[in-house]
Amino acid sequence: MKLSFSAGVLPLALLLSISEASAQNVLKYVNPNIGTAHSRWFFYTPAAVPYGMAKLAPSTNGHYGNKSGWEAVGYDTRQNSIEGFVHFHEWQVGGVSFMPTTGELRVKPGDLDKPASGYRSRFDRKNQVAEPGYYKVLLDDYNITAEVTATKRVGFHRYTFPKNDQAHIILDIGNTQGESGEVTDASIRMVDATHVEGFVSTYPKYVKTYDPEGKVNMYFYGEISKQPASVEAFTAAGTQGKKNEATGKGAGLVLNYQTAAQEKIEMKVGLSYTSIANAKANLQAEARTLTFDQARTAAQATWQRELGKLAVEGPNEQDKTKFYTGLFHALLGRGIASDVNGDYPRHGGKTGKLVTSGRGPKPEYINTDAIWGGYWNITQLWALSYPEWYGSFVNTQLQLYRDRGWFADGLANSQYVSGVGTNFVGLAIAAAYQTGIRNYDVNLAYQAVRANELNWRNRPFGSGKMDVKAFTQYGYVPFKEEYKEYKGEWYKTDSTGAYFSNSHTLEYSYSAFAAAQMAKSLGKKADYERLIKLSNGWKEILNPQNKLMQPKLANGTFVNNFKPYEPWRGFQEGNAMQYTFYVPQNPAGLIDAMGREKFNNRLDSIFTASAKTDFGGGKEIDAFAGVNAIYNHGNQPCLHISWLFNFSGKPWLTQKWTRQICEDFYGTEPIHGYGYGQDEDQGQLGSWYVITALGLFDVKGFTDARPIVELGSPIFSKATIELGNQKKLIIEAKNTSKENVYVQSATMNGKPLNNCWLYRDELMQGGKLVFTMGSKPNTTWGTKTPPPSAQ
Repeated sequence: MKLSFSAGVLPLALLLSISEASAQNVLKYVNPNIGTAHSRWFFYTPAAVPYGMAKLAPSTNGHYGNKSGWEAVGYDTRQNSIEGFVHFHEWQVGGVSFMPTTGELRVKPGDLDKPASGYRSRFDRKNQVAEPGYYKVLLDDYNITAEVTATKRVGFHRYTFPKNDQAHIILDIGNTQGESGEVTDASIRMVDATHVEGFVSTYPKYVKTYDPEGKVNMYFYGEISKQPASVEAFTAAGTQGKKNEATGKGAGLVLNYQTAAQEKIEMKVGLSYTSIANAKANLQAEARTLTFDQARTAAQATWQRELGKLAVEGPNEQDKTKFYTGLFHALLGRGIASDVNGDYPRHGGKTGKLVTSGRGPKPEYINTDAIWGGYWNITQLWALSYPEWYGSFVNTQLQLYRDRGWFADGLANSQYVSGVGTNFVGLAIAAAYQTGIRNYDVNLAYQAVRANELNWRNRPFGSGKMDVKAFTQYGYVPFKEEYKEYKGEWYKTDSTGAYFSNSHTLEYSYSAFAAAQMAKSLGKKADYERLIKLSNGWKEILNPQNKLMQPKLANGTFVNNFKPYEPWRGFQEGNAMQYTFYVPQNPAGLIDAMGREKFNNRLDSIFTASAKTDFGGGKEIDAFAGVNAIYNHGNQPCLHISWLFNFSGKPWLTQKWTRQICEDFYGTEPIHGYGYGQDEDQGQLGSWYVITALGLFDVKGFTDARPIVELGSPIFSKATIELGNQKKLIIEAKNTSKENVYVQSATMNGKPLNNCWLYRDELMQGGKLVFTMGSKPNTTWGTKTPPPSAQ
């Protein structure tokens, strides 16, 4: 029996109706292989659509998992064998691997250093094609060409076999994949001759730590274009003979075939986080009559449309590659968790229905790593041209608040997977409100934002901010030296203080400011007064002697043996040199406290020194390579610092250093991608490049009651931006080049622009923003009126 994969009627015209601004083929500038030497689990998933649930990708080492639950795993450019093609790739979520083979049957993937020890296959990257929405590779050990693509919730496979009487497709379901952690249960069965269904339940490391009653379930329902000659089952114990089903850890099936030369076998696999029935419904809704080629065409048309919303022009092809690859990762990093019928996975394996307000675009429930640092990249990009995803983020968190009473610092299928324990969700939602993204219950949103900043009673560990009581009591978080490791828990935080006390103080001060501005906008005066006072917590830990943020004890004294470059002691994933500039809510206050000249000299010298090590990453391939550096662009706490010169009267230094970071830190090779020591959390570093290359940024993350946009040094001679409000913004940079990085003058819609900033609502009216660039600083432009600081 052979199934008919008929063409059907596909609304490709809609997908292919590319705007005038995106008429150029932008897909050719996306190189998914950039930065794959040290990349997180989501990072290399080319066979996906923007924010899709189905993220198909080859895996070189995914079954190894990772000890700490976050390290780079999945696909590494330094490894030369593939063990399978995996469907699910999210923060703490991974599973369902398929692999075509020939010859003697093996049901274990085998070792990286001994490919022949299992079913993995060697491959040559010259025979690999990776594009947005599509992946293709020749598996050398089997002479099989494997191709994968996807719709939102359906994965497509096409395997071209040689002539062989022992051809197989291995459906490896019950094993660890990436960040998924331990598999606790799995099941797979043939429904009939050409349909397969199953599920896998996992217990990821971060769920175990932060939400121990939680679990992550993944479901699938697949359709096969050719009936197998026979089916065999296997489990962790090995092969189980000719059976049509398998259950438990290590469960899987083998589809056996006799294939002719160049014979193609296709599969399409509906996915869901809620049920097999919904996985089947997702398949029927999105791909019932879709062929592989149609799915690929539709996926790539979607990428063309979404990437093309930001159309850049200029002679430097390498910069375009950096730009569109960064944007690709920004639009790939998170993934929907809701089904076509609106079902989403609730805590503990339950199913819910997403509540919507009815205003604006219908939101999706999405999985997400922590938003730590996201206000300096991804949320600004969302607010510019992709507000529907900002709205989905807000609606997801509000649904979680309804269900569980608290926001999630990080989220995996409604389970708390706290990335850093500080929870900036309230700040991100307050900024969404200030930028006009309001397709949700605003009163409920404010209630939740306020609770995130001030409430501590019965707060679950996984929601983060376990030291809110201490912060509200002292105005800062007291340092607890003994909490470095306390009763087996590293870097403990509780209601009395924290080991990461200083970074928490700075972060809570910033998020309190955001909540205060939202309170002010909603007329809640008492809340505003309380929150704005807390936003000055940074002053409590700034040592007036050394002008550095120094950990402080509960008795009000600064700690002894203080070393400004020492990472972790008082500072999460950083040190005092990096975090001293972490006052985004009030740069003018920090500048005054430090002294303008000292501020500028110190900051400029920091970049002069860090330029010698490519701004923190150096040549070490490690996420924390720059954690003890003077500046670390490879991680979140530093990402706003280069823009602070706009506030200190020297905007030309912001122009200089942001340009150089874009030039040196970001690369176009598999090894040097986002630095060498990068931690690309779901598209954040890519987003930073995109908005910085446009010359638009806000240190305050749009948290002001009337947000602003600071101006930098646009890289491209012209950028045409489809704004989220359907208007168009054109940014021209006359004479821009690698040497001409300095703004000489600027106009907005023909009127001289004398400030190095403007209000965001003015920018969002669209029109034309024109910069004239030169090779030497214009030290008078943009210096008269600095951006507003404390509002």
